Amino acid sequence: MRGRDLSRTTYSAIMRDFVFAHDRVMPESFPSWVQQSMHIIVPTGRLLLIIGGAWLSRRLLRSLVDHLGARSILPPELVAGLRRTASFLITTAALLLILEQLGVSATVIWTALTGFTAVAAIAFFAAWSVLSNIFCTFLIITSRPFRINDYIELLENGEKPGLRGQVIDVNLIYTTLREIAPQGDSGGALLQIPNSLFFQRVVRRWRGLPVPAQQASGS
Repeated sequence: MRGRDLSRTTYSAIMRDFVFAHDRVMPESFPSWVQQSMHIIVPTGRLLLIIGGAWLSRRLLRSLVDHLGARSILPPELVAGLRRTASFLITTAALLLILEQLGVSATVIWTALTGFTAVAAIAFFAAWSVLSNIFCTFLIITSRPFRINDYIELLENGEKPGLRGQVIDVNLIYTTLREIAPQGDSGGALLQIPNSLFFQRVVRRWRGLPVPAQQASGS
């Protein structure tokens, strides 16, 4: 028994000395170029592993959502939304992991992200009317409810007369009309109408023709 205990004690001491010597000698036993390369290879490998895992996860989730949609388990409207949401979440998580591997603290990232989101939300609501007019300008250009030199009338409803005139300019914020005189002549004042208003009211249009005098008088 005493000999067996001595053997175990000796074996434990040898293993402890071996591990200590391995941890101290092995890194120094590599050539300098290998040690320098390890500082590049290991972080690069981690980054590639994160990117590969994100790509694989994205493919698997998209395939799962498409399979559920093909079997009519999920409605088609929900399939597209789930695919975009899953891609966004996976991409965001991978980006955070990559930044963490690059030495950026997660706390710093979260603080910057929440601060940027708050500022963007405030700016968005503050500039909502301007952004709405810009977006409506794009819709006017693409859908073309009226064109330059057309005669239009902006109605409160289908019966009550409203603003009318000849379209002479469309910019990012306003559409400029030359107001029509009661006699039907287009020699009146200029009206600048916010572009978003054309998608909230009824628009009457005379393409390339003057407004009839009877309609211009509201009768």
